[in-house]
Amino acid sequence: MHNPTSDTCTLRHPTTTPPLKMASSEFSHHHNSSMAKSTSRNKSSSVYLSDGCLFLAGAFSALLLVWGFSSFTTPIPNDNPKFQSLTNKLDDADADAAKHGTPDLRFDPPERTFYDDPEMGYTMDKTVRNWDQKREEWLKRHPSFAAGARERVLMVTGSQPSPCRNPIGDHLLLRFFKNKVDYCRLHGYDIFYNNALLHPKMFAYWAKYPVVKAAMMAHPEAEWIWWVDSDALFTDMEFKLPLERYKDHNLVVHGWAHLIHEKRSWTGLNAGVFLIRNCQWSLDFMDAWASMGPQTPNYEKWGETLRSTFKDKFFPESDDQTGLAYLIAIEKEKWADRIYLESEYYFEGYWEEIVGTFQNISQRYDEIEREERRLRRRHAEKVSESYGEMREEYVKDAGNGRGSWRRPFVTHFTGCQPCSGKHNQMYSADACWNGMQRALNFADNQVMRKFGFLHPDLLDNSVSPIPFDYPQP
Repeated sequence: MHNPTSDTCTLRHPTTTPPLKMASSEFSHHHNSSMAKSTSRNKSSSVYLSDGCLFLAGAFSALLLVWGFSSFTTPIPNDNPKFQSLTNKLDDADADAAKHGTPDLRFDPPERTFYDDPEMGYTMDKTVRNWDQKREEWLKRHPSFAAGARERVLMVTGSQPSPCRNPIGDHLLLRFFKNKVDYCRLHGYDIFYNNALLHPKMFAYWAKYPVVKAAMMAHPEAEWIWWVDSDALFTDMEFKLPLERYKDHNLVVHGWAHLIHEKRSWTGLNAGVFLIRNCQWSLDFMDAWASMGPQTPNYEKWGETLRSTFKDKFFPESDDQTGLAYLIAIEKEKWADRIYLESEYYFEGYWEEIVGTFQNISQRYDEIEREERRLRRRHAEKVSESYGEMREEYVKDAGNGRGSWRRPFVTHFTGCQPCSGKHNQMYSADACWNGMQRALNFADNQVMRKFGFLHPDLLDNSVSPIPFDYPQP
């Protein structure tokens, strides 16, 4: 049985050492050749020369016969071909796709994979074992996906199956989704939007976990599954996940260790946005996490346990956020070493402390562009990442988080409930709706600028064309 605390979760992708070995020899071709040369010369008579030619011809024919027979009798080597040797045997198009990380969407070999196992299931009640090996085997069969797999991210988000009760809720969710699609398009990430309840008893905040598990099964080519709540949006469209920072971890959430371990606060982290590695450790962890959910007979008991452990938890139900804090604090030895609590930037930022900063941030960015012509240059959307890297030189000292004039990465409207409209009473409806509109237009300006337009007023959805060399130095 797999040890859930194992530190060997990361797959051995072809770019790492040791390289992957290919299970199939379908693309491996073994070439045998034999050459015989005669270095002696017969200087006697033409008869001897003729006899010598006949002898050589006969010997060569025998050699061909033996070689042909041996090609049927020589056993196939037991060693599986290395990834590099396999890609060398692909045709030019496939080899180029593998080299540049471009997946071949038309290639699916007939050999059996975990998908052909009738016992393998997508649902939470189907325990998956040996997932790392299953993924590795699938990548061996699909070499064009194996290239660059370590950096491949699938974003997952969603909403409820029914229409929103709030009259503008569906419109707001559409704009939140557009924002995520824009971000994924800019950075080459895939995205999956789900509005089906995959487990009838896992509702509300627990509904995301069956989706995340199913996404892992459906996307073995993705190293990371990135869950982003429907009411969270990207307000820095250039910032990229620092994946190298998380190379030794399997789960990333926004949080602070001292609030969880010392203060025992259920708000020491936020589970509305998390990055989880597609591996066996993560499946085992989600099984433990989901065991506190409403689909289990111990749901009410877990509510009592979580509330007694985290004194500031004011509602009795067992929720995923407090459950995660519990696993980090109480089962620290089992899980915490593989969980990264990110607090150095707005991996998930609290909207109320962010929305009032947008105007000042926009002014500071405009000042940078007035001084640096390269950042004012109009360019195609597809090369936006290079301009984000260029801008980093000018914003790296701005800091991250509260008090920074840098664009916040993710702004999360926790408590505003745009779909139901039942916002937390500590906020006014106007604060929520106006805040969302400002954030959405602030983010959209970063996208629409590549198309030649901007929202001059963040509270107005209309756009205006921008002049050449904007902003004017």
